[in-house]
Amino acid sequence: MTKSFLADTCITPTPLISSDDSTETTPARESVKVVIFGTKTGVNNTILTLYKLGFAQVNEWSPLLPSSNPGEVMSILTRHIVTT
Repeated sequence: MTKSFLADTCITPTPLISSDDSTETTPARESVKVVIFGTKTGVNNTILTLYKLGFAQVNEWSPLLPSSNPGEVMSILTRHIVTT
């Protein structure tokens, strides 16, 4: 005996996202910056260590930038967090 599945094709799926904008709220977002200062080797090693710990991807950090101290560089990571 065969079973027909054509009857199920007329069912309208329930939307997964509500289209009622009046009940949805947009959370406030804030930028937070993490800065590492040090030698090129020190900054790069710290970025790699933080990557291994799952803190941030290596490519999320800025390129090495000169700081105001001679021989010192810095790199900046910007994260956007939800505030309440």
